[in-house]
Amino acid sequence: MSAYFLFYALVTVELIKQVWKSSVVNGNVIIGLISGYISVGLLGFFICISIEMISPGSFLGFTEGGTLTENAMYYSYITLLTIGYGDLLPVSSAAKNAAILIGLTGQIYLVVITAIVIGKYIGQAKIVNKDQ
Repeated sequence: MSAYFLFYALVTVELIKQVWKSSVVNGNVIIGLISGYISVGLLGFFICISIEMISPGSFLGFTEGGTLTENAMYYSYITLLTIGYGDLLPVSSAAKNAAILIGLTGQIYLVVITAIVIGKYIGQAKIVNKDQ
């Protein structure tokens, strides 16, 4: 499990770095932006499943319907997207802290990384329009 987490952490960091450093916004940058967000959700999944495996019962509702991996994946993305239906709840301190981390990471990613890409795209469009 640690190897998978480390792998996805490195992939996520590399995706974000490539999107951040891109000078021209094209389809590849947009795909990278989306892939980075999905990778952040996968990191949240590994955090949630690790917490539940180390301390069973950290999340209320994980044992009801679906497998542990399905529920951890669902919870991670619902928290990342800040939807939070309330069907799965963090009850332990570690689970609550993970929920805060996943939610904040999702919002920071959308606000900072996406804003940078949009800013580059607008700047790129101004240069193209200036040349015409």
